[in-house]
Amino acid sequence: MKQDAPTLQQLLNSMSIKRRFEELLDQSAPSFISSILTIVRSNSKLQDCSPNSILSAAGIAAALKLPINPSLGFAHIVPYKGHAQFQLGWRGYVQLAMRSGQYRTLNSSVVREGQIKEIDFVTGEIIRGEKISEEVVGYVAYMELLNGFKKSLYMTIEELQAHAEKYSQSYAYDLRSGRKSSVWTTNFDAMAKKTVLKKLLSNFGIISIDQQSAALATALQADQSVITEEGFRYVDNERGEEKIVPFNEVIDLPEDEEIDEPEEDKNNREDKND
Repeated sequence: MKQDAPTLQQLLNSMSIKRRFEELLDQSAPSFISSILTIVRSNSKLQDCSPNSILSAAGIAAALKLPINPSLGFAHIVPYKGHAQFQLGWRGYVQLAMRSGQYRTLNSSVVREGQIKEIDFVTGEIIRGEKISEEVVGYVAYMELLNGFKKSLYMTIEELQAHAEKYSQSYAYDLRSGRKSSVWTTNFDAMAKKTVLKKLLSNFGIISIDQQSAALATALQADQSVITEEGFRYVDNERGEEKIVPFNEVIDLPEDEEIDEPEEDKNNREDKND
């Protein structure tokens, strides 16, 4: 009789998984593993997700050395159609970019009515104006490298909403149904800040394979993906298709290894098979 697939708790009790997290996080590994369980226990939708997808998403966060506590806003494990996605928060992008040692300043913020007078269509330079109301009209990201290179990117609220509707099926579903299932719906501010910053870094940031910048390159690929053996699988995109980008495995999932389980559970399972 085929044995049931291991639970998340059983996977995390596996010595090979523990060793891998210890290799990535050293003494912080036990608290990180504990945070995985805490997050899943507090989210009923994550409890319905594949344990392997949860573990793999957590593995990416561990490899990037980013906490997954939702309140911190660095990295998140997000449920989507029975799978756990890895999502990077805008603070996570700032953290990884600053670690590279190449950036003097990096920021993302709201723009209120009147604060942007115009944008030079040749240089892309933003000419500032004076705030005339508290109404949020858009979001801006700004970067300045140590070598003096500066760049900013501005998107209006309408452009960000169109972006979300195009690239997130869950947000488009919310608009059609009036529900609140997407992070774009429940926390538009955080997603908007992240989007302008991600676009700025993707187009003008230092993205290379050297050790200092590799983490940011990995994060850009892994963001909003389900981590599989084949690569980063993007399940929540504009066509509903699954796109796979190859990657090097971060967490080796134990396929043939016997997973330790409490003696009581083992005895109960054996009784059922008799």
